[in-house]
Amino acid sequence: MVKKPLEGAPLAWMTVALALATFMQVLDSTIANVAIPTIAGNLGASNSQGTWVITSFGVANAISIPITGWLAKRIGEVRLFLWSTVLFAIASWLCGISNSLEMLIFFRVIQGVVAGPLIPLSQSLLLNNYPPAKRSIALALWSMTVIVAPICGPILGGYISDNYHWGWIFFINVPIAAVVVMLALQTLRGRETKTEIRPIDTIGLVLLVVGIGSLQIMLDRGKELDWFNSGEIIVLAVVAAVTLSFLIVWELTDDHPIVDLSLFKSRNFTIGCLCISLAYMLYFGAIVLLPQLLQEVYGYTATWAGLASAPIGIIPVILSPIIGRFAHKLDMRRLVTFSFIMYAVCFYWRAWTFEPGMDFGASAWPQFIQGFAIACFFMPLTTITLSGLPPERLAAASSLSNFTRTLAGSIGTSITTTMWTSREALHHAQLTESVNPFNPIAQETYRQLEQLGMSQQQASGYLAQQITNQGLIISANEIFWAAAGVFLLMLVLVWFARPPFSTGGGGGAH
Repeated sequence: MVKKPLEGAPLAWMTVALALATFMQVLDSTIANVAIPTIAGNLGASNSQGTWVITSFGVANAISIPITGWLAKRIGEVRLFLWSTVLFAIASWLCGISNSLEMLIFFRVIQGVVAGPLIPLSQSLLLNNYPPAKRSIALALWSMTVIVAPICGPILGGYISDNYHWGWIFFINVPIAAVVVMLALQTLRGRETKTEIRPIDTIGLVLLVVGIGSLQIMLDRGKELDWFNSGEIIVLAVVAAVTLSFLIVWELTDDHPIVDLSLFKSRNFTIGCLCISLAYMLYFGAIVLLPQLLQEVYGYTATWAGLASAPIGIIPVILSPIIGRFAHKLDMRRLVTFSFIMYAVCFYWRAWTFEPGMDFGASAWPQFIQGFAIACFFMPLTTITLSGLPPERLAAASSLSNFTRTLAGSIGTSITTTMWTSREALHHAQLTESVNPFNPIAQETYRQLEQLGMSQQQASGYLAQQITNQGLIISANEIFWAAAGVFLLMLVLVWFARPPFSTGGGGGAH
């Protein structure tokens, strides 16, 4: 059992260390996205081969997150956190000095594996070392870093790849990790959690690696290989379905499971996990879609597309500490309800404002207002998810909920990008049908373009480009409409959670 909570300066420095570790890990899952063309070109690979730089990290990370709870019990939370941070820094440095794509992917896998425990342990170490009355503030400060990092990632990645060697995308982790280790050693020394030697659940581990690995690769490769028209995707889907089914049965019956699925017996854990995963799936899908839409249709650079997304982080940074301060007086379900309504409003708003000729403000304002939704999202849902669980189960619960959230983000990305391209093709075909010699509007448009000095061929090319852009905008708007509808349906789900909502105290309210 952890000693009495930290106070004063040590508490503040511990919070900085754990928040920085979270920031570093979340940043690393998004920073490489915009730099893929640069990295692939530099290493003599195609863009589709370059995407394995992202995929390899995601797969390795998705596998290692769920086993954090088991590892923490075995070697202690503080020790595991420190080792993960040190190894993450070393792996980042090795990624930065890679001189071939194969070498980079190999070190990205190692980086993904060692990064897995960082977010769950940041959460559980915060809660276990904070005074009970201040745990809401701790979670609010922690959730702020989860929000800000995905926004900083593309901007920082774009800036580095435009102005410096792409290796700096990874080298940037080394000084951050050094600060984290130094602060954690100062504040968490002598605060190790209780350990116990448990036998290794080898079968569970193998099923987890094969099942989650197959599922993650399927999600990453599906769009490129045209989903179930590809033999590779069908094989991956079958392997994932069979192994994950066996994994669930095995883990529920094994005496020492590597993933503690019995946590789902807790009503609040199940509701919280479901809400945070579904909401994150929609939120993360939009984070991926928006920069692509702005770059492909509106001609934004990677940096400007990142800046158009950035206003989403302003309000959470201001509001999160205030919400954390008064959280003990608030019903978490009300905060989440407000969050989901604001999400729905912002998605509907986007669906109305995204049109050809849209200016920068029209894309940035919904992002800014969505900050209200995000400020009332992570902390309340994390509090609901972990409420009523004893301190010794927090690491396992945190790793399992973070795993479902991360996996939901991958699923959201796949669904969003697939829907965007397939719906665009449909709208493109429908819009093209109306450009024919019998349509007076089409003929008038051709006449106007020819008066501007275009040849018949140039006018056709211009119209084809306009139709593609129009199709991309309409299909993106359909995704925004659908996301808003799902958020409104989820309003009902959160009210099945049962108060009191306290974290790490076994169930009593403060």
